[in-house]
Amino acid sequence: MSGSRANGVPEVVDAWRMVEARRSFEGRVALTALERLLGSLHDGEGEVRFTLDFGTDALRLPYVDLRIEADLPLQCQRSLRRFLLPVRLQQRLGLIREEHAEAALPPDCEPLLVAADGNLRPLELVEDELILALPVVPVAPDTEAIDRDFAPTAEESARHGSFAALAGWKKES
Repeated sequence: MSGSRANGVPEVVDAWRMVEARRSFEGRVALTALERLLGSLHDGEGEVRFTLDFGTDALRLPYVDLRIEADLPLQCQRSLRRFLLPVRLQQRLGLIREEHAEAALPPDCEPLLVAADGNLRPLELVEDELILALPVVPVAPDTEAIDRDFAPTAEESARHGSFAALAGWKKES
């Protein structure tokens, strides 16, 4: 993602300074700028809108609230047609310096291990959450399920069974 940048959002921020200043960022980025996500999409048409709000909770635990809106172009695995998957995410990420600090986070807060230098890349956070939101098997909501028993019939098994070819050889000898 080098060089990709959302308007109004720095490429790298110091997480701890952002928390202390209670900074907020709002941005938009083209889907084509999210290289890791792009490989899972049908195409790169569209954009992602997002906000990041840094702060501390009542227990003084640092966090970043992330809100994301996007319509992701996917390929339906039933019909092979393109469809848009609406993604609307709200996620609170608890900022931690060491893995053991995860235990102190509230249950509704996902841990985010911040590098020793305190640097965070906002677009990488957005991209990570979108990748996690992708379905394992994309299926358009308007596609009907196919009711078919895919087990071979007795006739198909006899005709195409693994020993059918050997039976033919036996008759020839």
